[in-house]
Amino acid sequence: MNGENVYIALGSNLGDRRANLIDAISQLRQKVSVEQISSVYETEPAYVTDQPRFYNMVLRGRSGLPPEELLRFLKSIERRMGRQRTLRYGPRPIDLDILVYGSLQLQTPDLTIPHPRIPERDFVLAPFSEIAPDLELPGVQRSIAEMYQQLAGSGYGKVVQVMQKLIIPLGRDVQAERPSVHLSLTHAGVSGIKRIVRLLGEERDDLFYAEMDLSVELGPEQKGAHLSRFSDALGEIIDQISAERLPTLELLAERVAAAVLREQGAIRSDVQIRARFPQERFAPVSGKLSQEIYTLIGIAAATKERVVHLVGVEAEGTMASPSAQEMIADQAHERLLEAGFSAEQAERVLEIVPLATHNQRGRGTLIVGTDQPVRAEDLVHIVEGAMSSENYDLLKRPDELFVVAKAHRHPRFVEDAVREIILGLIELYPTLPDDTFVLARQLNLETVHKHDVYAERTGTLGELRHELANGSYITPHPSLDSWLREQFNITGAG
Repeated sequence: MNGENVYIALGSNLGDRRANLIDAISQLRQKVSVEQISSVYETEPAYVTDQPRFYNMVLRGRSGLPPEELLRFLKSIERRMGRQRTLRYGPRPIDLDILVYGSLQLQTPDLTIPHPRIPERDFVLAPFSEIAPDLELPGVQRSIAEMYQQLAGSGYGKVVQVMQKLIIPLGRDVQAERPSVHLSLTHAGVSGIKRIVRLLGEERDDLFYAEMDLSVELGPEQKGAHLSRFSDALGEIIDQISAERLPTLELLAERVAAAVLREQGAIRSDVQIRARFPQERFAPVSGKLSQEIYTLIGIAAATKERVVHLVGVEAEGTMASPSAQEMIADQAHERLLEAGFSAEQAERVLEIVPLATHNQRGRGTLIVGTDQPVRAEDLVHIVEGAMSSENYDLLKRPDELFVVAKAHRHPRFVEDAVREIILGLIELYPTLPDDTFVLARQLNLETVHKHDVYAERTGTLGELRHELANGSYITPHPSLDSWLREQFNITGAG
C-alpha cells in the first residue's frame, strides 16, 4: 500500500485487553498497511488514576488516507468497539491515537500532529522507542529513545513489558498428541481456499482466480493436522511468487506442497489448485471472436525426498446420446415405410437427415503426470475433440445450426469420450514416456434423467499403449494416489 508512514498508539483497559488490541489492529488493516508492531506493555492509568491498568503498544504502517480521514477512521473503530466518551481519560476498551504522520506538522481544533503529549507519556515512549528509537519527531531535535531516557521513570507510573508478541495464549498442542485410535489417515487438510494467483505470461503476467485444496498424510501417531499452518504456508508462497513469477500452475502447486510439508512435519503433502483461465475462440461459421473459460488444474505431492506434479484441464462441450438417437432412427424407419417409402429409400433418408436425440452438457477432464512439458491449450483441444461437439459462449444462428448438426453427427457415450481423450493424448504426444500417469474422465449432465452419468480411466501411458496395441486387458488400473505412492516408493507396513 502506498501512502505516508504513520505511527499509531493503541491502549485498552476494559474487557479482554489483549483481544481488544488484536481486534483493533485487525480493523486498522482495512486502511493501514501494518508493517511493524511493538511489544505489549502494562502501565498505570494516567490523568484519571481510579481505573484499571492499561495494555499499551505502538504500531508503524502506511496509509493513503489524509490525516483528518485517518482520524475519523480511528474514531469509527473506537465507536464500533464500544468506547463511550463520558469521561476524558476514563476507562475504555480501546484508545487509538495518531502519533506521527510522515513529516507533517499539523494543528487544528480536532487534531495535532505530532501528538503533543508524546514527550510526557512513558506508556507511549516505551513501545515507541522499541520500534523507532532513532526517529525524530518533525520539529523536534530529539529521538524517541532520547525522550524515553530523559523521562527516566518520571512519567505516570511503572511500565512493564508483558508480552513480546500480541498473541492469544493457547493450551497444549492437541493436534500433535497421539490419537485414541492408532490409524494413519490418507488425507487431512483444508478445502476451497480461494486466492488470486499471478503466473508468468508470454507478453504480460496473467492473474487467475484459483481454488485450492491442501492436505497431508498423517501417521498413526499424530492426532490431527495444524489447520492454521496451511494458510500460513500458502500466504508465504503467494508472497514469494509475486516476485519470482512462476510460469505454470503445477510449479506453484509444487512450491505450496513443499511448504505445507515443511510446516506440518507430515509424511506427505498434497495440493490441488483449480484456476479459471480464458482462451480466445472463433465461432465455427461466423468467425465471431469470443472468450471461452476453462479450468486449469495443477496438482503436486511432496515428501522429504521428492516433489511430483501433474497438469490437467477441464472443459465443457455438447454430448448427443447414441442410444436415444438409435431409438429415434428405428421409429423413423418404420414411419417412412408406413408412408410408402421403400426400405432402401428409408435408409437413404436416414443417412442424409440429422436424427434427433437428447443432448447433454458434457464436462471432460484430462490430467497428466510427467516431467515433460505439456501445454494446457493442447489438453483443452483433446478434451473438446472427444465430445460430440464443442460449445461456445456466444453463437450466431448459423453457428448454432452447425454445432447442433455436428453433435448429432457424432453421438457419443461418456465411455466413448474417455477413450477418445486417451487416444487423442497418445496421438498428440507420442514421445511422452511410458511411466506418464493419465486420468481421463467424462461427466454428462443429464437432461432426461434425474441422475448424471460419468466414466473414467486411469493408468500409465505404457499400460494404455499396450492395451490399444494388443487388445489385452490390464488390471488393476492404478489410481492417482497409488501412482504417486509408487513415485515416492511408499509401501504399506509389512
